[in-house]
Amino acid sequence: MRLPGNTHPYLALRLRLTQHALRQFVASLASSAEITLLLAGPILFGLLSMIALPSLYAASLPWPNALAIVLAQALATCLPVWLLRKRVLPAPLSAWLRSLPISPRLRWGTDAAVAAMLMLPLVAAYALSAGIWLYQWPLWLRPVAAQGIGATLLACLLAWLATIGILALRMAPPRPARRASTQAHDAFTPHMPRWRTLFLWRHLFWLPFWRNDNVIGLQQTLLLAGALASMAAWLLRTPFIPAPLLALLASACLVIITDRGDKAVREQIAVLRPSFAAWPISASSLIRLACGLSLLPALSLLVTAGALLAAVAPAVLQQRVTLVYAITAGTCLLAIVGLPRLAARARVALVVFSIFVLSAIGSELWT
Repeated sequence: MRLPGNTHPYLALRLRLTQHALRQFVASLASSAEITLLLAGPILFGLLSMIALPSLYAASLPWPNALAIVLAQALATCLPVWLLRKRVLPAPLSAWLRSLPISPRLRWGTDAAVAAMLMLPLVAAYALSAGIWLYQWPLWLRPVAAQGIGATLLACLLAWLATIGILALRMAPPRPARRASTQAHDAFTPHMPRWRTLFLWRHLFWLPFWRNDNVIGLQQTLLLAGALASMAAWLLRTPFIPAPLLALLASACLVIITDRGDKAVREQIAVLRPSFAAWPISASSLIRLACGLSLLPALSLLVTAGALLAAVAPAVLQQRVTLVYAITAGTCLLAIVGLPRLAARARVALVVFSIFVLSAIGSELWT
């Protein structure tokens, strides 16, 4: 990207750093893009068309409901920026940039320009999605097309403002560390609890995923919330949204939350392995526990889905397709966690194939 010659050096630096971070992110996805497009190209195109649907449909609702949908869509739009903030502005780089003699006006203007660069691919996706719906021209959209386009633009504007806030928070100086307690600790005696392996898992795997700039804890929480929402909408037969699409979303969240969790655990194991070698005890039980617990979110989703079906549609729970879905889901999840030595492309193929098979089975639930 070429910048005008009169561009301020600070703005040019921030834009080029952001461009470099986006290129790194795209390069990290390049290995999986080929397989994903091959196996799920039509599905991805269908999902792309759904991006602008909430804001377009919100125009036909009363203004409190429409405003809530637009706000939720704006938050969902700026979520990728929140997850990528560590890549866009690493902590050492943020500390160095804060030390530069930059005026607040230039800093805010630069954050706005960087936010616009980050939002550009998402805005393009919104434009393409809205164009698809305008081309289809359904009956419900015709009376509120102008208002729907306005709601979409408002969602993009709010997401851009939220992205500026995310960058400003990232550039803010860190809070001063709390002072240590002045009480004496001479009487403290190290004590290993009875459940030693679970204690070690909590301190070596659970807590690090929530500290500092680690986004794994937030990422898994958001994926779990999205999986619960899509699973509930699918099983409760939400109107206006095709059941196969909800089955795809629920299956994708089910598989992705397991894949992301297992990858995070494997990366943490690689970081801790030199320390394991110095332990006077074997760490194999801790590793097995950490890998096994990465299955817990997906298994809890399946149990929740079964309980929900038992409450609202017990006859559906007795259908063969429900049992086939549960068995297939368990097999796919065990394969994702139990085959850590797969090559990167083979793992991507396994994940995409699992999503495709589960969504195909799930689409038969309400037929």
